[in-house]
Amino acid sequence: MTINRTLNCAGQLLDLSRPRVMGVLNITPDSFSDGGQWLAPEPALQQALRMVEEGAAIIDVGGESTRPGAAPVGVREELQRVIPVIEALREHCAVPVSIDTRKPEVMQAAVQAGAGMINDVTALQAPGALELAATLGVPVCLMHMQGTPQNMQEQPIYRDVVSEVGRFLQQRARACLDAGLAREQILLDPGFGFGKTTLHNLLLLQQLDTLVQQGYPVLVGLSRKSLIGNVMQLPVDKRLYPGIALAVLAVWQGAALVRTHDVQATREAIEMCHAVHQAGRSE
Repeated sequence: MTINRTLNCAGQLLDLSRPRVMGVLNITPDSFSDGGQWLAPEPALQQALRMVEEGAAIIDVGGESTRPGAAPVGVREELQRVIPVIEALREHCAVPVSIDTRKPEVMQAAVQAGAGMINDVTALQAPGALELAATLGVPVCLMHMQGTPQNMQEQPIYRDVVSEVGRFLQQRARACLDAGLAREQILLDPGFGFGKTTLHNLLLLQQLDTLVQQGYPVLVGLSRKSLIGNVMQLPVDKRLYPGIALAVLAVWQGAALVRTHDVQATREAIEMCHAVHQAGRSE
C-alpha cells in the first residue's frame, strides 16, 4: 500500500520521503525527562531553534505531562502554557509546529495560533475531537494508550499486543476517515510506554513493520523512555545511546517520524540507517 509522504501542516509541507525527527518541547513542570526547563516562552523558543538547527523537521509542543502517574492539567492552564510558545515559534521558527494535547479546546486554540499538526495520545477519542479535527484540516497523529496516564502502568494486559495495538489504530484511522479527515493527513503511533510492559514495548518494536504495512506514516516516541531504563538499568540522563539504537530499529522497519529529545544524534543515526536501507533501490 502506498503511504503518503508529504504532509500539509497548515500550509507548511513536511516531507517524509525519508525519516525525519520531531523535536520534543515540553512546556510542563513535571515531564519525566525535561520537566520545568522550558516553561517560559523565551527559553522554549531558544530550545526549539536549537533543535531546528540540529535538524528537527517539526517541533512538538506539549503543555500537559502524560508520564505514568501524571496529574491532569486544566484547559485554561494548558492554554496558558502552550499558546504563547506556539505564537513565538510561528513567528521565528522555520519548521511546522505540532500540538501534543488530548483536549479539543487546546487543539482548536493551538491551530488558530499557528500549530500545523495535532498529536493526540488518546487518538481523538475525547467528545467532539474527531469532528473538530476534520474542520481544522491539519494532520493528526493517532496514538494507542491502554488506560490513562494515571493508571496505564499499573497492570497492562494484552493477549497479543501487536495485533491489538494495530487493530485499535486501524479502527481510529477509519473513524477519522468517516468523520471527513483526509487519509493523507493521518499518522499512527503505537504508544511505546503508554500502558505497556517492557516485553510489550519490545514486541511492538520488533514487529513495527506490521503497523507500517497498514498504509499510514508511523511516528515513534522512544526517547529516554522507561523501556531503556528497565532493560539497561540506566537513569533518564544516561539513555541516549540505547535510545538511538531503538530509533534506528524503528526506521529500519519503516517508521517515518522519530520523536526525540536528542535531535542531532538521532537525526544523524537515522539518516545513516536510511542510506544503508535504500542502497541500490530507487526512492
